[in-house]
Amino acid sequence: MLSIGCLSLLFACSTTSPITAQNPATKSNNPYYWQQHVDYKMEIDMDVESYQYQGKQTLVYTNNSPDVLNRVYYHLYFNAFQPNSEMDIRSRTIADPDGRVGDRISKLQPHEIGYIKVNSLKQNGTTLKHETVGTVLEVQLAKPIQPGESVTFDMDFDGQVPVQIRRSGRNNKEGVALSMTQWYPKLAEYDFEGWHADPYIGREFHGVWGDFDVKLTIDKDYVVGGTGYLQDDVKTKGKKKTLHFVAPMVHDFTWAADPDYIHDSVQVPNGPMLHFYYKNTLDAEKQADWKKLQPKTVELMQYFSEHIGTYPYKQYSVIQGGDGGMEYAMCTLITGNRSFGSLVGVTAHELAHTWFQFLLATNEAKHEWMDEGFTSYISDYAMNEVMDEGKENPTSGAYRSYLFLAKSGKEQPLTTHADRYTYNQAYGIAAYSKGEVFLSQLGYIIGEENLKTTLKKYFNDFAFKHPKPLDIIRTAEKVTDFELDWYLIDFAQTTNTIDYAVDSITDKTVSLKRIGIMPMPIDLTVTYTDGTTEDFYIPLQMMRGEKPTEATIIADWAWANPNYTFEVSKTVKSVEIDPKQWVADVNRDNNKLEK
Repeated sequence: MLSIGCLSLLFACSTTSPITAQNPATKSNNPYYWQQHVDYKMEIDMDVESYQYQGKQTLVYTNNSPDVLNRVYYHLYFNAFQPNSEMDIRSRTIADPDGRVGDRISKLQPHEIGYIKVNSLKQNGTTLKHETVGTVLEVQLAKPIQPGESVTFDMDFDGQVPVQIRRSGRNNKEGVALSMTQWYPKLAEYDFEGWHADPYIGREFHGVWGDFDVKLTIDKDYVVGGTGYLQDDVKTKGKKKTLHFVAPMVHDFTWAADPDYIHDSVQVPNGPMLHFYYKNTLDAEKQADWKKLQPKTVELMQYFSEHIGTYPYKQYSVIQGGDGGMEYAMCTLITGNRSFGSLVGVTAHELAHTWFQFLLATNEAKHEWMDEGFTSYISDYAMNEVMDEGKENPTSGAYRSYLFLAKSGKEQPLTTHADRYTYNQAYGIAAYSKGEVFLSQLGYIIGEENLKTTLKKYFNDFAFKHPKPLDIIRTAEKVTDFELDWYLIDFAQTTNTIDYAVDSITDKTVSLKRIGIMPMPIDLTVTYTDGTTEDFYIPLQMMRGEKPTEATIIADWAWANPNYTFEVSKTVKSVEIDPKQWVADVNRDNNKLEK
């Protein structure tokens, strides 16, 4: 158990950050781009015995849009953890419910449920009418918010922390007292597509960037880790202490607390301070694994900063809590009672989310594959290096999962809203595996070095800007000067599949066939009867270019023609399409033919 003096060292003590407080709209080269901005000040008093808390929130909202706003919406995420909530009903009616949820919400007693109750809300001092509708607070404004105007909302609210079921909650299965994620009234995002006041049914989140100033009063024996830099003004009164955190330019604020946390910190060379919080009740072997995790996390932070872009904050925390692994601002919550390999793997994945979820921050309700899939891609490559896995294709597992889904009859296009998948399994494979294959296969199409350049440019151009699917494709087009919209359309907006076959071999003539509807440029290897081999590359005509390759480039293949024939200089023994298996071809059995 740490003293208050020691607690001041748990967070990087600097009150400043390399993140500037400017609105991201000012960073765009597009004069028509805009983005809303929020600044939160909150005072929270937590009772660790009843798991109830009282909150005061002052929120300054700047309308950078060209639109007049007549209403605003807040997310009240904890309200999902009540019997007959949408999350409860969905979990009890979907064919394959998440085992962590099941019917548990329906069985919660009044003292176990979660809630956020808004007691009062004012706009520039004027009391507002508001209605709680499930996990959304609908607010009728006293006066419309004009373009360019900033208004102040003052709110008093009460909350109760639910029994830990999904992500948030108290007393998780490993005994962590408080996993406080999505715990406060959070203003919904408004952008050029309108409001995003989605109910909390089970998926992930979308938020407005801004600066957070949070004062948390809690039992003085509790160790707290999470978002934000701890200020020096720690105050103690009786059995409680008040901690003051400042977090610049984040779109969420998360914390976890427990009286039994061990805290370690490790400095990344020329990078942030890493913090680790884990229970002293873990057995000796698991505690040793948490120690071994720390230098690996340094390597992971360096890998992602090198291959995507520089991590811009001064700290990052890996915290035991929650129900698996989930990313948040400047931190992640993960379960800690797992093998060392699993511990590093989940940390790699959640840390990678910092770039694709917290710094790029696509709307996960609409484009979850851009977050989960791209995160899976880069974390698989990072694990391959950091853990010396030696895989020729670190993404091969994602290909296997996607191909299973594509042939299952249960696939839905990646344009499906995250809550609207018929099966949880279909959502998981689509978001994680097909999203990962999207990026890996893009590397096949444009060349691996071009993909590396694309990822860095994508991050540099769109950090803090909520990019959309077209943005990754346009970035790749700018890097390569290719036309690539066909790839986004077919692979992400339909369930069209890829299936190319070697149709026939006649001495020095090779005939290929396109069976699937989705187009693709083709790599293939020809083996001659004299034992030599030759690699060929068939460009896709609609791509308007060829990737860098050492293979022999032959005539373009126009998509509408299902057949393609070419001549070679020697007698052919066998032909194989895509021998390295970088294409998500749904039938590899017809990719090779031997004479």
